Formats: sequence, C-alpha cells, structure tokens
Amino acid sequence: MTAAKRKVEVFTAGCPLCDEAVALVKQIACPSCEVVVHDLRAGGEAEGRARSYGVNAVPAVVVDGRVADCCSRGAVDEQTLRAAGVGVA
Repeated sequence: MTAAKRKVEVFTAGCPLCDEAVALVKQIACPSCEVVVHDLRAGGEAEGRARSYGVNAVPAVVVDGRVADCCSRGAVDEQTLRAAGVGVA
C-alpha cells in the first residue's frame, strides 16, 4: 500500500521572509511531502490558487488545501508547520 503524498504549497513574492519560509519548509519536509513553491510575481495560475485559498499576504503555506495557522499571523514557524502536518508521514 502506497502512502498518499502530503501537498505543501508555499506562496512567495521573492521577499527575504519568503525565502526563509521556503527553506524551512524544504528542511522539515518528509519524503511523503510534495513541496510546491508558487511565486506570485508571475501572476496567472499562482495568483488564482492563492486567491482560492484566501491567501492575501506572503509568505503563506498551505498544507493539503488548508492555510497553516502561522500564516494568518504573518510569520512562518516550524512548530506550527509541524502541527499542520509538514514533515509528518
């Protein structure tokens, strides 16, 4: 039986905090985490996905379709990401 991948989407705009968030997510992601980085500067599909999740500030992390709690406060932290399932098989 194959375990389902956990989809982790990181929405960025090229800012230093965004770069730190991407690095943190990639650092703690497990083999069953599929990490996708969306650069909102490109517009198009990335912008549409962000809008569909209600993302209105970056960096933002979405785990399996749910915006991580840390992102509503404007800071991405390891403890909250782990609580959302990042790094957990």
